[in-house]
Amino acid sequence: MSSAIAIIPARMGSSRFPGKPLAPIAGIPMVGHVWKRVCLALGPERTFVATCDREIADYVSSIGGQAVMTADTHERCSDRCAEAMLAIEKNLGVSDLVVMVQGDEPLVTPEMVSEAVAPFASDPDLMVVNLMAPLLTRAEQDDPNEVKVVVDLADNALYFSREPIPSWRKGAKDLAMYKQVCIIPFRRDFLLKFNSLIPTPLEVAESVDMLRVLEHGLKVRMVRTSARTVSVDTPQDLAAAEALMREDALFATYRSGLSG
Repeated sequence: MSSAIAIIPARMGSSRFPGKPLAPIAGIPMVGHVWKRVCLALGPERTFVATCDREIADYVSSIGGQAVMTADTHERCSDRCAEAMLAIEKNLGVSDLVVMVQGDEPLVTPEMVSEAVAPFASDPDLMVVNLMAPLLTRAEQDDPNEVKVVVDLADNALYFSREPIPSWRKGAKDLAMYKQVCIIPFRRDFLLKFNSLIPTPLEVAESVDMLRVLEHGLKVRMVRTSARTVSVDTPQDLAAAEALMREDALFATYRSGLSG
């Protein structure tokens, strides 16, 4: 992964949970967890936080991280990442892959980053990858904050939705069901192409960026992970993440030194 960089987009103005990047989990701001855990995969010299908020940038700098200030007008994380990538390249040079790791994935592991990046080595036509993890309960399946995904026999995404797919009511309860995990590596040039594509009707209706790729007739490769993850969209999610974090072996290796 020497030709990859990671960019963690984070902003204070989340509509569902304002200020969540700096919300503490086991005494450490959430974005600190994400930054440190991604650093364990790619190193601090290739891991960046992209933000439009000085509070986030100041915290990241205080723990030894690299923050890239971006415009406050971005509506999509991919747009923020692309702006940050171009700024990073002025000093670091061009990287082959840009791994976008959402700032609300505090339980990301180095292994998850490796899983997401691995398919690029054997498929030169692959442009973008997402992780997917099993949905463990009916409540998760019904939760609109969890983006669900169905795939073809080669694990390419067929559709993403915030609704339960495949349908439980139609007898699909015996099928494995998956959620999108927002660790998304792009080939460098495809990130720019993606942002130049016209937003699409299903993308807007579902509020799922990857549908833009599918609606333009392109592929999104999904990679299965068995890692237990919690995306923090609400204060209730924060409590669930904290409960898992306190039992997390990786957390024990960095728990000192990142408090805000």
